[in-house]
Amino acid sequence: MTELLPLPLVILGAPVLAFCLVALTPLRKNGLLAAQVVILLSTLSLIAACVAFFDQLGNPDLRESWTMRWMPMGGAQAEIGWLIDGTSAPMLVVVGLVALCVQVYSVGYLNHEPPHAIGRYFAWQALFVFSMQSLVLAPNLLQLFMGWELVGLCSYLLIGFWWRKPEAAKASVKAFWVTKTADGGLLLGLIVLFSLSGSFGWETGTLSTTELNLITILLLIGVMGKSAQMPLHIWLPDAMQGPTPVSALLHAATMVAAGIFLIVRAWPLFEAAPFTLDVMLWVGAITAFLGACFALVQDDIKKMLAFSTCSQLGYMLAALGAGGMAAGYFHLTTHAFFKALLFLGAGSIIHAMGTNSMKAMGGLFWSMPLTFLLFTVGSLALAGIFPFAGFYSKDMVLESLHHSHNTIPLGLLLAGVALTATYVGRSLFLVFAGRCRTPDAHPHEGPISMLAPMVVLAALTVGAGFMLFEPFYELLGQDASFHWTALGTGGLILSIGAIGFAYYTYRKGPITVFRPISELILSAPLDRAYETAWNRILLVGARGVAWVDRYIIDGAINAIGWVCTLMADRARKLQTGRADHYIGALVGGAVAIILYTVIAYSMWGGAQ
Repeated sequence: MTELLPLPLVILGAPVLAFCLVALTPLRKNGLLAAQVVILLSTLSLIAACVAFFDQLGNPDLRESWTMRWMPMGGAQAEIGWLIDGTSAPMLVVVGLVALCVQVYSVGYLNHEPPHAIGRYFAWQALFVFSMQSLVLAPNLLQLFMGWELVGLCSYLLIGFWWRKPEAAKASVKAFWVTKTADGGLLLGLIVLFSLSGSFGWETGTLSTTELNLITILLLIGVMGKSAQMPLHIWLPDAMQGPTPVSALLHAATMVAAGIFLIVRAWPLFEAAPFTLDVMLWVGAITAFLGACFALVQDDIKKMLAFSTCSQLGYMLAALGAGGMAAGYFHLTTHAFFKALLFLGAGSIIHAMGTNSMKAMGGLFWSMPLTFLLFTVGSLALAGIFPFAGFYSKDMVLESLHHSHNTIPLGLLLAGVALTATYVGRSLFLVFAGRCRTPDAHPHEGPISMLAPMVVLAALTVGAGFMLFEPFYELLGQDASFHWTALGTGGLILSIGAIGFAYYTYRKGPITVFRPISELILSAPLDRAYETAWNRILLVGARGVAWVDRYIIDGAINAIGWVCTLMADRARKLQTGRADHYIGALVGGAVAIILYTVIAYSMWGGAQ
C-alpha cells in the first residue's frame, strides 16, 4: 500500500516544521500567529494519523514499515525509520487529537501572557508532538528511547514555563531528575538487550527466560519513572506547577502513558518474562490503591487529578502484569480522553476562580453550567459509570485480573474503584454544589477556544467505549465483545454507592474524614524520606570530597613542597663561599671524570 508510506513523514514533519518556524524565526515573538501556525500544522499531522488509523481498521493485518541503517555496531547495525501497525495506529490518533485540543484550549487560557512567552510555549508544544509521535512510530527500542528522552526534555521545558516562579522551576528540575534517574534503568536494559541479542528489536529471539526477566526489569524501572508508579511517583504532583493545559497533555493523557505504551510495544519481551509480569502486577495494584488514597485527601484540584492519574496508570500496569495487554492499552486510550477533559475542566475552573483550592470553590453550577456538565461527564467516566468510556475499559482491566486468578491485586483494584468514585464525588460536590466560598469571586465560563476542545473530548468520553471496543481489540489481533459480568456489575454498584457516600459527606462543604490518615498523607512522608536520604547522601559525599581534598590533594601538594624545601636546605650547604672549597670540588670532579674514563675504556674499549 504505497500511498501509506508518506503518512509518517506528514505525522512527524508537520510538527517539526511548526517548531522550526516558531522557534527559529521572528514568528516566536508574535504569540497569536505562532499559535495559529502550530495549530494548523498539528491539524495536518492529526489528519495523517487518522488516515493511518482507518487504514488499519480496514485491514488489521496491515503492517507498513520503513527503516534505514544508521550506526554500525560491530557486526550489527542500528536502524531508524517508522512502523505503523495495529499497535501504533491508535496511539498516533490519541497523541495528535489530545495535543490539538490542548493547543486550541491554550489560546484562551494563556491570552494574558506576553506574546514572546506564548510563542515559546507553542514552540515547545510542537516539539513535544514530534517527540511523542516519533516514540510511537519507532520500529525498535533504540529509536523509541530517543523519542522518550525528547519527551522528557519537553516535559522539563513546559513544566517550567513560568520559570520565574521558584515552585515551577523546582518542579521542572525535580521531574527531570526523577525521570532521568529511572531512565538509567531503561538505558541499561537496552545495553543488556543489545549485548545478548545483537538487536534493539522487541522479538525474544533466542533469549532465555532469565535473560528476558533481567532485560524487562531494567526496562520496567524506566517505565515506573515515566508513568509515575510508586515509589517513583513523587515528581507528578509537583509538576502541576506548569500551566493546566500542560498538565492535560503531558501528565494525564500522553507523556505519562509513554511507559505503558513501551510495554505494549515491546509486549513479546514482557510476555515471556514471568517474574517481571508479577512485579508489574503488584506495583500497578499498589499504585492504583495508594494513588486513590492520596487523591481523596487533596484540596488542590490539580493535585487531586495528578494522584488520580498515578492511580489509573496503576490500573493499566496491573492489567499488563496479569497478561491483559489489550485491556491495559484500551484503558490507556479511554483514560487519555476523559482525564484530558478533567484537566481542561479544572483549568476552566481555575481560570474563573483564580485558585486551585476546592475549599475556596462551591456553587459553580449556577455560573458555569457548561463546565459543570463537561466536568461531570469526565468524572463519571473516571468513576467507571455506565455508559461512559471509563466503564468499558475499567471493566476489562478487572476482568483480566479475575481471569488470571490474582485475588489480592484484584481486591486492591476494587478498593481503588470505591475510592476513585469517592474522590470524584467529593470534587463534584465541593466545586459545584452549595454556595461559592470565596465572596469576592466572579466565576464565569471561559472563551469558546477553551470550551470547544472540552466538548470534543466529552463526546469521545461518551462514545469511545462502545464505539471503539471491538475495533480496538481487532487491531491488536484479538476477538472481544462486551457483555455484562458479575464483576462489572459489582464494580458499577460499588462506584454508585461511593458517589452516594461522597454526596452524604461533602454536600454541605469541606470536611476532613479520617483526619490522622489525611494529615499523614498530606505531610508527604515519601517525599520527606527521599529528601532526607538525598541530603544524607550529599552530606556523606561532601565529607568524602573534603577528606580527599584535605588529605590527598592538599597532602600531595604539601609533600612536594616539603621535599623541595628539604632538598633546597641540603643543596644550600654546598655553597660555602670559600675559594679553597670550590678548588677542591673542581679537582675532585676532574679526578672522578678521569677515573671513570679509564675504567670505562678498560672494560669496553679494550674488548672492541
